[in-house]
Amino acid sequence: MDADSGRQATFSISTDDDAQQKNPSRFKVAKVEFVVDEAKDESDEDDANHHAYDTQGQKTFGRNTLETLPHMDHYRNLLSTTGVIRKRPTLLELHDIEVAEADDQLLKYGDGEPGNESLKAALAKEEAAQSAGGAGFKFGWIEGVLIRCVLNIFGVMLFLRLSWVVGQAGIGFASVVILLASLVTVLTSLSMSAICTNGLVKGGGAYYMISRSLGPEFGGAIGIVFSVANAVAVAMYVVGFAETIVDILKEHGRLMVDEINDIRIIGIITAIGLMCITFAGLSWEAKAQLVLLVILLVAIANFVIGTFIPPTAEKRAKGFVGYNMKTFRDNFLPDFREEHNFFSVFAIYFPAATGILAGANISGDLKDAQKAIPKGTLLSIFLTTVVYLAVAWMSGWSIVRDAYGPIASSLPLNDTTVNGSWILGLESSSLVMNYTSAATSIETIVRSHELNETTSDILCRPGECLYGLHNDMQVMQMVSGFAPLTIAGIVSATLSSALASLVSAPRVFQAVCKDRIFPGIHIFATGYGKAEEPRRAYALAFALALACICIGELNAIAPLISNFFLMSYALVNYSCFDASLAKSPGWRPAFKYYSMWLSLVGALLCVSVMFIINWWTALITIALVAALFFYVHYRKPDINWGSSTQAHVYKNALQNTHKLVNVNEHVKNFRPQVLVLTGAPMSRQPLVDFAVSITKNIGLLVCGDVILGNPMDKLLDLREISRKAYIWLSKHKTKAFYSGIMAQSLRTGVQSLLQSVGLGKLRPNTLLLGFKSDWHKASPEEVCDYFRIIHDAFDLSYGVGILRLKSGLHLSNLSPGTTEGFNGLKDVELNMPSDRANGEKSLEDNVIDDNKEDYDSDDEQADESKQLSNNYFTKGVQNKGFIDVWWLFDDGGLTLLIPYILTTKKQWKGCKLRVYMAGSKQSALDRDHRHMATLLSKFRIEYSSMAVLPDFAKQPSEESMMEFNKLIADWMLKPSEGETEETHPWKISEEELLLQKDRTYRHIKTRELLMQRSKDAKLIVMTLPMPRKGICSSGLYMAWIDTLTRDMPPILLLRGNQENVLTYYS
Repeated sequence: MDADSGRQATFSISTDDDAQQKNPSRFKVAKVEFVVDEAKDESDEDDANHHAYDTQGQKTFGRNTLETLPHMDHYRNLLSTTGVIRKRPTLLELHDIEVAEADDQLLKYGDGEPGNESLKAALAKEEAAQSAGGAGFKFGWIEGVLIRCVLNIFGVMLFLRLSWVVGQAGIGFASVVILLASLVTVLTSLSMSAICTNGLVKGGGAYYMISRSLGPEFGGAIGIVFSVANAVAVAMYVVGFAETIVDILKEHGRLMVDEINDIRIIGIITAIGLMCITFAGLSWEAKAQLVLLVILLVAIANFVIGTFIPPTAEKRAKGFVGYNMKTFRDNFLPDFREEHNFFSVFAIYFPAATGILAGANISGDLKDAQKAIPKGTLLSIFLTTVVYLAVAWMSGWSIVRDAYGPIASSLPLNDTTVNGSWILGLESSSLVMNYTSAATSIETIVRSHELNETTSDILCRPGECLYGLHNDMQVMQMVSGFAPLTIAGIVSATLSSALASLVSAPRVFQAVCKDRIFPGIHIFATGYGKAEEPRRAYALAFALALACICIGELNAIAPLISNFFLMSYALVNYSCFDASLAKSPGWRPAFKYYSMWLSLVGALLCVSVMFIINWWTALITIALVAALFFYVHYRKPDINWGSSTQAHVYKNALQNTHKLVNVNEHVKNFRPQVLVLTGAPMSRQPLVDFAVSITKNIGLLVCGDVILGNPMDKLLDLREISRKAYIWLSKHKTKAFYSGIMAQSLRTGVQSLLQSVGLGKLRPNTLLLGFKSDWHKASPEEVCDYFRIIHDAFDLSYGVGILRLKSGLHLSNLSPGTTEGFNGLKDVELNMPSDRANGEKSLEDNVIDDNKEDYDSDDEQADESKQLSNNYFTKGVQNKGFIDVWWLFDDGGLTLLIPYILTTKKQWKGCKLRVYMAGSKQSALDRDHRHMATLLSKFRIEYSSMAVLPDFAKQPSEESMMEFNKLIADWMLKPSEGETEETHPWKISEEELLLQKDRTYRHIKTRELLMQRSKDAKLIVMTLPMPRKGICSSGLYMAWIDTLTRDMPPILLLRGNQENVLTYYS
């Protein structure tokens, strides 16, 4: 079938009996006929009138189906303003027929259907854009890239400075200078070709390529710098043109005011004329460029022809002697003067090689930028390099380095003349008299200059000459066949470069403004007409250029502008290198003639040339780009372009994770890696914030969430829940991962998290959960689940921490109204994931609500929840106080390490550690104290005080015992009511209570000591009692930890996994 036209094809299958009779075979071959039904041909325009994947409008393989054929629209940027016609069905729509039918009813095109008006408007916009695109003026590779690049590279350097470069560096090294500059531009062009053929290139040129490759930070910085450089370059080129005109006026005595003001007047008039051309549109600008190119080529041809015309006596006197092997030999080697060297000459020449981005800067106005930019740019570099080399060799072969030039017929000595002829200008009157007395003719003097090296030295000493390659910048005008044509070439070169820069700067700046990387400049993104002309940006560039023209003296900032361009080239090269290094599957440039290592060399060469041109302007450029980079990085614009920076993040993370697997663990490198059972992170922000204060910048933090219900029914919601959780984490700048899991029971879900969360060595080693403050009211099943989760964590060698606050950790503890949007949580104080469901509940009953406002934070709710959290754990710094550490049992040191880590964080720096330990007996207190002080000293743990307490073995008060008994009254086993340990395993039997009497007394006594010594602490960290399997029931254990934590300051019960996390060895 014809996939492009959408024609329906049918297959007819029959068996060819005759063939079987003639050629007997074991197999029967079916005859397949392919028939195309022309009557059912349907065009793309008809398809556009139906649903994006409406089977009534498009048939695949002759059947109505949701499946669609591959189409370019399916791969368009979803944020594109025009890519809205076709849409590929989602996996959910293909997989679930009910969802597909509901979605089809919602989005179907047709009168009266929901969404019809917006879809019609989108289609109308698409048609308008296509119409505008078809009518707008688009350039091919010759007029759009080749001509622009050639005109930009052929600047005034060709006519005014190239001869000086040959005089200084000689023909040989001048060729090296030209080729080295071309090498830099060729490497940059190869990198640029690879980038622009790796996908659709829109408007913005270098900015678009760099920003999409390296991200908005580099792209935004270069976009601003490159736009400013082009705008100022307009002024530089216009001033160069004005200076040429003023020189002509001065030569003829026609100055209007004075030189400086005449340059300003002519420059302003010229800038206004160029602005009128750009406002007329790119088509008029292209015509003007074509005229200027013709003039420029004629001027170059005029010079070439002039070198073959035998020189006149006047031209010989000025140093043009025609093609001469002696001159070629003399000029081949370098003759650096005035403290110049190879690098300074290269720095002066290199700006002539810039201009290779002239075509790329109007990438949005090219018919096919992917083909035009590589072809046009590389060809322009080749052609201009050949011309520069040819002109350099012709100049060095036919013009001497130094010559006095002619003088008038009247001489300073007694008006003596030589037969009324021109002679070589001499400063020595004796020499003049000698030549005069001998009646020497001009031909004789010139001939002696050619043949006698000694005479040449006498006649013209370096530094005394006015003509020749070293001294006369107008030497090409002198050599040319018709001098005014060379002036026209200079004018053409300056105006064409100015015009190209005036077109480039606004278009690049418009692209930057459209992306909204910087605030307050979006006004300049507005385009006018079919070609989206950036007229506002034109006006801004014109104003900047006009201001620079009025200054007049631009030589001081010329190196800075050159460095701006070089920085752009360096980042283009680095973009190609970085994209290749990242090895992203999305890096598939159609242009194959590039190398990542050549791109790196190109980037280094560009930076080197920046410092060769001027080291302090190079530093200014780097500092400016760095400042813009960090500004954009700090703002973090909501942009995702799939840059190579993102690819590197993934690649580096993957490589380091693999390396980490092979790294042997050592106690010195222990880091707390916490799985915190938060449920939805936004529902227990204090718990999240406390976990962050432990792990920030040092360890892994994963927010675990168990969504109760039937996984078959709830699985579709998990992805959206995860997305919204990450939105909240990002909005609150919380460095944590989120892991949600669907399960039918809380314990089953947590078991799955404990076993599956993490990757390689990046796995949690500590479980942190909130205290179940409603345990005495909750169902026995919930309490047992909570208790068994602690057992499960210890079984998997996790450390366990239980955090309790007086106000609770859940947002439901806030005032009424602030929990709106957290449906299903208002009655729950369980600081654990997900009792969002008693049984199965719909997504609306969970903490994750479909309304985005719940995540973008309703102001009142967010303020109060933040206030609750800030009371203890978040960004506000704690007042001076104490963190009390009750290190009652040796768990490997985790109970001591976590408080120390907290004191290193900004929130807790004002707090000092007070350490309490249990003593063995009264008589050994001094020994125990010295022993523990030595241990803490070796651990390098600073503390304000330490106490060894022997009181834990004492019996608690009667009041405390009565309070405890009252707490467990409802959880005591009642045999009189038929309850047994088998039927009610969560309850406390008399036998168990008697067996655990000593531990119970110890915990009650510990509470009394806490009330005496730590009531004023900012945080208490205490060793968590160890639940013994088969010995301690869930009811008794919950009573113990409730007794230890009730009515206390924020308290963390913590127990390591009995493996060392502290060491005093180096």
